[in-house]
Amino acid sequence: MVLSATAVLPIATAQSAHAATRVDNPYAGAGVYVNPDWSALAAAEPGGSAISNQPTYVWLDRIAAITGTTGKRGLRSHLDGALAQAQASGKPTVFQVVIYDLPGRDCAALSSNGELGPTEIDRYKAEFIDPIAAILADPKYASLRIATTIELDSLPNLVTNAGGTATTTPACETMKANGNYVTGVGYALAKLGAIPNVYNYIDAGHHGWLGWDSNLGPAIDQLYAAANASGSTVANVQGFVVNTANYGALKEPYFTIDDTVNGTSVRQSKWVDWNRYVDESSYAKAFRDKAVAKGFDANIGMLIDTSRNGWGGANRPTGPGPKTTVDGYVDGGRIDRRFQTGNWCNQAGAGLGERPTAAPEAGIDAYVWVKPPGESDGNSAPVSNDEGKGWDRMCDPTYTGNPRNNNNMSGALPGAPLAGQWFSAQFQELLKNAYPALGSGTPDTTAPSVPTGLAGTATSSSVALTWTASTDNVGVTGYDVYRNGILVGSTAGTSFTNTGLTASTAYSYTVRAKDAAGNVSAASAALVVTTSPSSGGGSGCSATYKVSNDWGSGFTADVTVTNTGTTATTGWKVTWTFPGNQQITNLWNGVQTQSGQSVSVVNQGYNGALGAGGSAGFGFQAGYSGANGVPTLTCTAS
Repeated sequence: MVLSATAVLPIATAQSAHAATRVDNPYAGAGVYVNPDWSALAAAEPGGSAISNQPTYVWLDRIAAITGTTGKRGLRSHLDGALAQAQASGKPTVFQVVIYDLPGRDCAALSSNGELGPTEIDRYKAEFIDPIAAILADPKYASLRIATTIELDSLPNLVTNAGGTATTTPACETMKANGNYVTGVGYALAKLGAIPNVYNYIDAGHHGWLGWDSNLGPAIDQLYAAANASGSTVANVQGFVVNTANYGALKEPYFTIDDTVNGTSVRQSKWVDWNRYVDESSYAKAFRDKAVAKGFDANIGMLIDTSRNGWGGANRPTGPGPKTTVDGYVDGGRIDRRFQTGNWCNQAGAGLGERPTAAPEAGIDAYVWVKPPGESDGNSAPVSNDEGKGWDRMCDPTYTGNPRNNNNMSGALPGAPLAGQWFSAQFQELLKNAYPALGSGTPDTTAPSVPTGLAGTATSSSVALTWTASTDNVGVTGYDVYRNGILVGSTAGTSFTNTGLTASTAYSYTVRAKDAAGNVSAASAALVVTTSPSSGGGSGCSATYKVSNDWGSGFTADVTVTNTGTTATTGWKVTWTFPGNQQITNLWNGVQTQSGQSVSVVNQGYNGALGAGGSAGFGFQAGYSGANGVPTLTCTAS
């Protein structure tokens, strides 16, 4: 889509029960899902809480990732979390996901090879794309705006690394010959594009790869062919993503390709090397214009991955280089400090870039963080694994290069694990060299509101809790549930079931809300729930106790009685002993007797008969001094 930096779009009603209205730019006026898995890793790092509330993509890079792998939740769990965050924020919410498991994946970079062999296109369709499409099409998720990044690096590889180029690889020759990259991307676009709330963005490389005339035109031709393959059309393409998982500077402020030094064009510099683009912003806009001219929709938008292209820190230039030679001029002023723009693996000196932002400039749908900061690009040395990932020497810090980086040093950090695994040293490097620098914005120090409306029902061995969602200035990412003051679980939603409990036992529960920055709300009002007897049938009941209002010298409380047995009750009785000097002054929907601290309440004539699973309630007002402790309730059915 095309937007000015100040454009404002209408905002759909947040999280209606029906499908969300399709919009030109899914990011405009919307919140974006914060991945709790990445957020927790970032927050655990020194200084990481400064960015742990930022939205990053969920990566589906193998079939197992759809249902979840060790330490990483599956697609449905993420989508449920996005619904919960949307409910908490009260805004439309974008869910971002990378689709990345083509047969013979990434034929030119061994560290990101995949699980499927070059000919396994049928498995790609049936075991990868079809299950993803089925989940995304679930009406439960129709209110989300789902932004996909489709298959990184694949189609550009067919242009630059096949067909007899200087960088041709046998693997890329195979994939060009069998057509499975084009077939697979077309199939993914067709299946996912048929879902009304899915917005497909195709990976479009970066300026340091495709910026030359000999690469850019053929690359757009290749993407156009894929967009019209396997039953797809260009209507299934929302736009394109550039700089995905790469390090190209967003903008080079101190030189342009139109500059000259002593009559020599900057394009002749060894760093520019006749490229027509020197940064990702200019490349993205030019790519868009050429794609529209090719036949893509005139309203397509661009995304730029700014997760690792900040290049701040002590080595960031503050002005142009000396006008002595073109090399000296460019080298002295270039923001991107890589040895060469073909270097792509765990780059030393890189920093966090612009934080995710909707519609930052004309033609750009958003700055996004496709590659989660701190996740490795590839292993520094050979590592045995079951993910099909090899060892690419471009991830070896001692490697002196190849034709794809003009035989320069790799610039990679040492000690890196497999691609996609957490790399603490890289995360710290990105924090240190962030631009804009961390702290230049306003940190999120606001805690979510306190959860309200805590309620529960019990069986002999479990308690099911529900509550009303909290709100937050950025967004609630989850809730911690405490039993008798001890954390027993966490959830992204507003319900939780605590199992493995003892029959006829009272438990006190509270809930706290949390956000991605690590802010935690105060505890909710305590709810006391008594599990039912383990009779195995017949009659039984449980009672929950909740203080609904407390003004320091008095309070009101509500008690809910639930028939936990298999037969109807004719009456019930709830008893407890106050831990302090509380005295009931008024009680409704029950008949009360109090002697000192001991209280007994039986049903009225109209609310004693409860069917199996049925409930009734009573409330009261009481006065007190000192502490207002929560009592333990016992319920007896007749």
